[in-house]
Amino acid sequence: MHAKHPRESETVMSELMMPQHANIMGNVFGGVVLALVDRVAAVAAIRHAGKPCVTVSVDKVDFREPIHVGELLTAYARVNFAGRTSMEVGVKIIAENVLTGEKRHTNSCYVTYVALDAKGRPTAVPPIVPENADEKRRYDRAAKRRATRVMDRRYSTGAGE
Repeated sequence: MHAKHPRESETVMSELMMPQHANIMGNVFGGVVLALVDRVAAVAAIRHAGKPCVTVSVDKVDFREPIHVGELLTAYARVNFAGRTSMEVGVKIIAENVLTGEKRHTNSCYVTYVALDAKGRPTAVPPIVPENADEKRRYDRAAKRRATRVMDRRYSTGAGE
């Protein structure tokens, strides 16, 4: 299995926020944003793995600013780190006022996926080879988050006691 570069998984999706996406405050439902996050991240994971992938977890999601009906949401995703069967995908959401061109970074998060074989079992994914300083920084931070998640899982299941 040959290593892949993070750029090979890059995925961008845009969606215009319409009235059916609004909550009672007139802003976009958080769930609409999370659905876009999951779709764009899934494509990045599948591109990297070359296999079906399923969502395992979504790390901390902060809604920094409200997103308004009429804004164009653009989601950017790429694989930051790959373990044996899992991958961390970083996602950034930008809201754009299409009339003025003003853009705002409204959300970022990390989504973990596992690749599946034909029988629905976890299967190996290619390693990631970061090429530049930014990719190396993302890789190193993702590796630390992964180590923390593994330790948290161990202690929450009693395996570390």
